[in-house]
Amino acid sequence: MNIALAHDYIKEYGGAERVLEALHEIWPDAPVFTSVYLPEFLGPHKERFKNWNIRTSWLQFLPFKNKLISPIRLIAPFVFKSFDFSKFDVVIVSATGAYVKQFKIKNLKLKIVEYCHTPPRYLYGYATAREWKNNLIFRVFGEIANHFLRLVDFKSSQNVDFFIANSHNVAGRIKKFYRKDSSVIYPPAMQDSLLALRAGPPSTPYFLAGGRIARPKHIDLIIKTFGKLDLPLKVFGRGFAGADLSSKNSNIEFLGEVSDEEKIKLMRNAKAFVFAAEDEDFGITPVEAMSVGTPVIAFASGGILETIIDGQTGVLYYFNDLNLPAGKAGHLSEAIRKFEKMKFDRELIIKHAQKFSKERFRNEIFEFVNSKFKK
Repeated sequence: MNIALAHDYIKEYGGAERVLEALHEIWPDAPVFTSVYLPEFLGPHKERFKNWNIRTSWLQFLPFKNKLISPIRLIAPFVFKSFDFSKFDVVIVSATGAYVKQFKIKNLKLKIVEYCHTPPRYLYGYATAREWKNNLIFRVFGEIANHFLRLVDFKSSQNVDFFIANSHNVAGRIKKFYRKDSSVIYPPAMQDSLLALRAGPPSTPYFLAGGRIARPKHIDLIIKTFGKLDLPLKVFGRGFAGADLSSKNSNIEFLGEVSDEEKIKLMRNAKAFVFAAEDEDFGITPVEAMSVGTPVIAFASGGILETIIDGQTGVLYYFNDLNLPAGKAGHLSEAIRKFEKMKFDRELIIKHAQKFSKERFRNEIFEFVNSKFKK
């Protein structure tokens, strides 16, 4: 069975790329098809992809291609149709929403398995990295374009033979927007080799936030909240698409992009990992924090409801508005105050996080593919 992998684009290292990396570990000889590959933007993670057989589209030769990631979505169906998959039996797609499945039209015998992180957020009303609706012209043009892109997205989704969702939350979206069933396999939320870095209670009194910093992650809300509470906060990650990483408060430290080893050390020594993402598809960084025994303070939304046990592995809050009255239950600052009065069993948190390991992911994906395409 000849297998190929496909991914929208490779420009940053987040949850989707971690899944792609795990898939590549299962099938190391499989080529990876993607629209553009930009290792210069991967920071400390570029070495991960160095020896891969990555096959890019004609977009790779365009100048300023790093600025064209969003416009590429308009022509993505044509981009992926240009690839030749005639030698492959199965393509496993790690998709974040660029209509990669269009290529089946050229090869009707090809079987497609899509690991779906989510149907495209920008098409179905979920918060996105760029707030394009603030501009009247963009909003009018975008809504018209999105109508036709939704039709294309639905049509391309029908080419998928088997959907795998990264959470029950996303499985519900697949059913709603594509009218298809899916199997749920949680993504690899921790590098297995790093689990050995577990330690005892935090040695320094700070909170931690960060990851792939974009507008829906609401890092700005976390920064403002900790500025008002005057509690120590460290923020890691690279700013992206308008995310506000500014603060004049001396209690807040910005660390920039860090390696996995540095990130896990930061998580291990933090009092809590703070996560304020809106409608999160799954949420890998909170599970990474739990993997080393660190509890999580998180906005109760999307896939977070599947990973955080309120009161046992962290604290959930239900409002994302700094203007709420100070005593309003569920407000982030109130959740932090509540957390300060609680005690958590770090070993219990670690045990809970083990259900999201990379080893478990690799085994489940391998068994799924083998069971569907036995010869």
